[in-house]
Amino acid sequence: MIPIQVNRVSTVVILALSLACAPANGSKQSESRTTTRADTTTVPAALAAPADSDAVRADLARIQGSPTAPIWVIEVSDFQCPYCKQWHDQTYKKLRDEYVSTGKIRLAYVNFPLAQHAHAGPAAEAAMCAGAQGKFWEMHDALFTSQDKWAGLPSSAAHFHSLARATGVDVARWLECVRSGKMRPWIQADHDRAERAGAASTPSFMIGDQLLVGAQPIENLRSAIDSALAKSGKTTP
Repeated sequence: MIPIQVNRVSTVVILALSLACAPANGSKQSESRTTTRADTTTVPAALAAPADSDAVRADLARIQGSPTAPIWVIEVSDFQCPYCKQWHDQTYKKLRDEYVSTGKIRLAYVNFPLAQHAHAGPAAEAAMCAGAQGKFWEMHDALFTSQDKWAGLPSSAAHFHSLARATGVDVARWLECVRSGKMRPWIQADHDRAERAGAASTPSFMIGDQLLVGAQPIENLRSAIDSALAKSGKTTP
């Protein structure tokens, strides 16, 4: 279960320079921001989704890190968003190596496909169906690494099929999962819960009582995580 927090009170602080993908009816954000959140309530993961075994496995597969890590970092993202790719390419591995691999945080990916990105929903399904076979993060990396190759295609299906094969999943089972649409309720539940928690654009990061928006550099994430660790009062490895 990914503990997304519902935002009830917030104070916005503008930081600098990172970009985010916003919904088509909103404006592109030219700055990143940090929102301090208070009076929060935990919302169960995929609350509105049916209890399908593949979906349950996929839900667990998009979490990495030690179960005893004291802090969650929730990444709210869209596989077709160029700023999500920017963050993945520039910062994700640093965060993983410094905080996930060392047992300080648990990192979870939450789907937030934006309507103006035609392939974002199918990409989320492709990743979640790979996750049903324990290959979420491999597909996550493949989708972002190759985003420039598929984002402008009329149809992304063949490219996603080739990525799935490259990750080593059982392709027939993966195709059955994708074609069934069984991950769509979970993806929609992700979107709805993240939106209720205050996310409006991608990428966004929920860390303790903070919501950081935009392709945050590792320095900003370090500051937010270290602050959350200090507030938690829990020791880390």
